[in-house]
Amino acid sequence: MSNPQVSIPEMINQSRDIITNPSVETFERYERHGNTTSAAIYVGIAAIISGILGLSGGIGGLLSSALGALIGFFIFTGMVFYIGRNIAEGTGTWDEVAYTFALFVAPLTLVAALLKLVVWILGAIPLLGGLFILLGALVTLLILLVQAYFAYIAVQSSMNIHDQSKAIITLGLAVVGTFIVQFVIAVIFGIIF
Repeated sequence: MSNPQVSIPEMINQSRDIITNPSVETFERYERHGNTTSAAIYVGIAAIISGILGLSGGIGGLLSSALGALIGFFIFTGMVFYIGRNIAEGTGTWDEVAYTFALFVAPLTLVAALLKLVVWILGAIPLLGGLFILLGALVTLLILLVQAYFAYIAVQSSMNIHDQSKAIITLGLAVVGTFIVQFVIAVIFGIIF
C-alpha cells in the first residue's frame, strides 16, 4: 500500500537518488513510498516555481500553467497505467506510476525553467544572444531525451514491464494518447470559451 504521508524533503532525496543512479532497481525502491496525491503536490510545486521563473502571464497565467502541467501529467501517467496494464500486461498501480514519474518530472521541470530563465537573460546580450538561444534549444532537447530515458526506466519499474519492446510501445502509445486527449480538451475549451 502506498504511503500518503511522504514529505517534500523525502521526495527531493528520492529524486536525487533516481537522477544520479537511474535504474529499475532505484525506481522500485521508491515506487510504493507515495501516491497520486504526493505526485500531484510535488509536480504542482515544481510547476508553480517554473511558472514564477517564467516571469510572464501574471497570476492567471501562472495558475493556468500549473493546472495545465498537472492535467498533462495525470493524463500521461493515466495513459501509461492504462496501456501498460491492458496492452503490455503490466501489474503496477496508478499510484506507483504517478509517484515514480513525479520523482523525475518535478526536478527536470525546474531544471528546464531555470535554463529558460538563463537563456532569456543571456539572450539579451548583443552579438552573443543568438548563440545562447541556440545553446538553450540544444540543452532543452537534451532534457527531453533525459526525460524519455527516465520514463522508459519508470515504465519498467512502476508497471513491472521488463520486456523492452512492451515498455517502448507503452510509452509511445501513452504519448500519442496524451496528445489526442489534450487536443480534444483544447478543442472543447475553444468551443466553450
